[in-house]
Amino acid sequence: MQMDRTRKIPLVSLLFNMVYSTYHIIFGIATRSWWFFTIGIYYAILSIVRFVVLGHKGKKHFVIRFTGIMLMVLSISLIGTVILAFVKDRGTEFPLIVMLAIAVYAFTKITLATIKWIKAQKSKSAKLITLRNISFADAFVSIFSLQRSMLVSFEGMSEIEIRIMNVATGSAVCIIVFLLGLNLMQQKSLIKRK
Repeated sequence: MQMDRTRKIPLVSLLFNMVYSTYHIIFGIATRSWWFFTIGIYYAILSIVRFVVLGHKGKKHFVIRFTGIMLMVLSISLIGTVILAFVKDRGTEFPLIVMLAIAVYAFTKITLATIKWIKAQKSKSAKLITLRNISFADAFVSIFSLQRSMLVSFEGMSEIEIRIMNVATGSAVCIIVFLLGLNLMQQKSLIKRK
């Protein structure tokens, strides 16, 4: 029996996120970087949420509520990374080729999340709607990580300007992830009515 495309792509994404989160956790421990460690934990939790959404066969209300709550909790935990970005860890400097790879990765994520959003607009599927919001939560944190590394890898901004940009972008990401969770809680009530 062949797996349909709507399940295959999220499963590949789940596997990739698990590897990506493991890399961040190990790198964070090895370099004693709280930033990499907390981002690794963030991606690990997001992978678990994606796994629950893909594997859940019961009521769709549970999937939507669970994902909405988890995204709101994750947005609150991201506040810690924003504080770290200001107080302690302003970003990791990488060579140009690594920065290009990170940029391609981040923009690929945002593009795929946008495609999922367009598909989910036409769909009433609870799984598609939740996977769309998870993809955006994943993509926006990648953009935040990219920005942090770019600011220290390329010259042009002072230390305080870098810290202010990190706080501004990080705060925006926290708000967006919270709103993605809130959106799912509102979707839950819409689906209940149908």
